[in-house]
Amino acid sequence: MTSTQAAADEQEETPAPRWTPKARGQIKLVAVLVAVTVVVFAAAEAVGLSSLTIFTDALRTATGPSAAVYALLAIGLNMHFGYTGLLNFGQVGFMLVGAYGVAIGVSTFGLGLWVGILISIGLAVVLALLLGAPTLRLRADYLAITTIAAAEILRFIFRSSDARPVTNGVFGLRGFADEFYRLNPIPPGDYDILLLTLSSRRLWVIVVGWSLVTLISLFMWALMRSPWGRVIKSIREDEDAARSLGKNVFSYKMQSLVIGGVVGAIGGVVFSLTLQTVQPDTFQPQLTFFAYTVLILGGAARILGPIVGSVIFWFIVAGFDSFLRRAAAAELLPPEYFGSGSIGATRFALVGLGLMLLMVYRPQGLLGDRREMQLDAK
Repeated sequence: MTSTQAAADEQEETPAPRWTPKARGQIKLVAVLVAVTVVVFAAAEAVGLSSLTIFTDALRTATGPSAAVYALLAIGLNMHFGYTGLLNFGQVGFMLVGAYGVAIGVSTFGLGLWVGILISIGLAVVLALLLGAPTLRLRADYLAITTIAAAEILRFIFRSSDARPVTNGVFGLRGFADEFYRLNPIPPGDYDILLLTLSSRRLWVIVVGWSLVTLISLFMWALMRSPWGRVIKSIREDEDAARSLGKNVFSYKMQSLVIGGVVGAIGGVVFSLTLQTVQPDTFQPQLTFFAYTVLILGGAARILGPIVGSVIFWFIVAGFDSFLRRAAAAELLPPEYFGSGSIGATRFALVGLGLMLLMVYRPQGLLGDRREMQLDAK
């Protein structure tokens, strides 16, 4: 028997590994998330709280409008960071112009809902052009600094007294979503779906929000499998190589910035219609990092990553929040440390801790590829 035949026979006898490294990593992350959930529910039962109630609270938020809004924000970031390698730390700025575009159009100028939505999209395009024109030819640091600064500048402009005739300053705008709710085809009343009881208005918002998430995800899926998408990915991997092949890297980056910004603005539109009010101080910088947590949790550069990440993110955060609030109401936690404001801060700390652990131990998230997360953003 020759050595080649022996090697071939040995290879045939060696069983194939049951799990790939990627599958093992996914199983580990799921196991950790399930363990955290089980610990919270077990702790709730141990101290006399209803784990079913906490589960219902978590499920309501994980499938509600908030999860849809953050899925849209993360889809926009996925275009920027996941596919193109652009460091956008100011996605909340696109969300702000989206929310205020429809609010100002309807409340301040008395325009229709659809005109207000077009204004939101137009403002997002203008903002992307203003941010990208001076920075996309430079290193990634400049775009990151510019976007986070621009989001804060916009927030201060919209809350300033000079802008009060248009934005109503720090008090914000309200009463602009009536036309949206008049389009609701669901008869008034309450509907029992699984463990949840949803009003027709909330159900309408959920249907619209998740329908937009589905449609935009399908658009992204088609876009990233087109020649345009392959160029975008090549720029993420090595923009010098893409440039040497005659591609206009600046133009492609700008197109990516505009598309992701418009998706973020649509998230802002859904956000404003859900709350039926907008206030400038709602759009704090941490919303961008929540969207990054959603994206990294689900997996960057994956179509389903933002959706999966948003559902898991809000299930854990809302479940933990419900547990703390009910434990505090039952006087099981010291009130000096766990008042209503402290619980909110604890939730934010949990998000930050979770993001750090993800970046250290599994930066590719649940569905992503570690090699794609080891890119050198330029």
